[in-house]
Order: sequence, then structure tokens, then C-alpha cells
Amino acid sequence: MTDIKETAACFFDACETGKGWVTCRPYCHDDAGFSAQADALKDITTLRDYTEWMKSMFTPMPNGHYEIRSFGVDPVRNNAIIYGVFRGTNTGVGGPVAPTGKSLQADYVYVMKFEGDKIRHMTKIWNDSHSLRQIGWM
Repeated sequence: MTDIKETAACFFDACETGKGWVTCRPYCHDDAGFSAQADALKDITTLRDYTEWMKSMFTPMPNGHYEIRSFGVDPVRNNAIIYGVFRGTNTGVGGPVAPTGKSLQADYVYVMKFEGDKIRHMTKIWNDSHSLRQIGWM
């Protein structure tokens, strides 16, 4: 059995660098679920679709990058939790408006529920409105 900390770290890096489902898939069940209480993600219910959404964010923010601020594993509940900060500047096309040149710094948390050695479900905790206002999309 693979260590869930290692799997969570590999998934997080692949997702947060815009690699999409093709690279994230080995760390997840094919039908892994996704949830977030964020309007920007309201129609996304699978981890597959979320990883592709993250991939698409690197078109309007090609310099996007992350910093991990905290990383924990809860072996009793079979969860991994990563708190990160995502930074990027809207210099590319592909957003809801022309590139604004504005930057964002977004705090967020991934809570990854494991079944066996793969992610079964992920919840993202993120204030999307705050982030979108920073880059001038709201």
C-alpha cells in the first residue's frame, strides 16, 4: 500500500501546476468526487473535472504557482489535508474579461479522503469571490 502522504503530495503538485487529469489520475479513483462551497466551482462534482478546471486556469494566469503552508495526515480518518496559497497574475487570455494585469493571492485547503491508496473524494475550501475580485473578474 502506498503512503497516503506521498500520494497526496504528488496529486497536489500535479493539480496545482495545471497538469490536468492525465497526470492526476494515477492518484485517484476514476470516479472520485469533488465538492466546494464556491460559486466558481458549483457545477464541478468530479475530481477529474476539477483537475481540468485547474489546468484551464493556467491560460489566463500562466505564471500561476503554489506554496504549501501546512500538510497533515489523519490516519484514523484516512485523510490528507493541505493548506496552500496560490498566486498568479492575469496576463493571458481566457478569463471572463480581457487580461487585467492584476494578481491574486488565494488561501485554500484541500481535504483528500482516501479509500485504499487512492483519493476517493476531495473537498476544496476556498473563498472564490475574494480571489476573483483580486484579479478583476468580479
